[in-house]
Amino acid sequence: MKLSHKKTNFGITVSTKEVVLHKPHVNYYLYLEDIVSITPFETKGATQVRFVNKQNTQQEVVHADDGTQHYNVFVKKATIHNRSGLFTLGTMRFVIPIHYELMKTIGQLGKWDVALDM
Repeated sequence: MKLSHKKTNFGITVSTKEVVLHKPHVNYYLYLEDIVSITPFETKGATQVRFVNKQNTQQEVVHADDGTQHYNVFVKKATIHNRSGLFTLGTMRFVIPIHYELMKTIGQLGKWDVALDM
């Protein structure tokens, strides 16, 4: 583990190989090699952001009102770990709040060019 950021109902852990999104009762594993892009997401006036997996019609509602910059994270595949076990999901889009230092670390570990405007 390189860096971790935890809130009440959400957390992100960054290691040398993956980004893990922690939610109560479920974790999403996003391997750095499977991340296609990370781009800024505007939350102007939005109070909720939905995670949607169209293949399985699952969705999760997350409140997005803490002032942290949110990002669209597109992945070729993700692994979900919940009470039922581990499952591999196909192409997904996550809209998640990522703290500035976490974003820098993800960029460095993924060996990407990072342009952060703060």
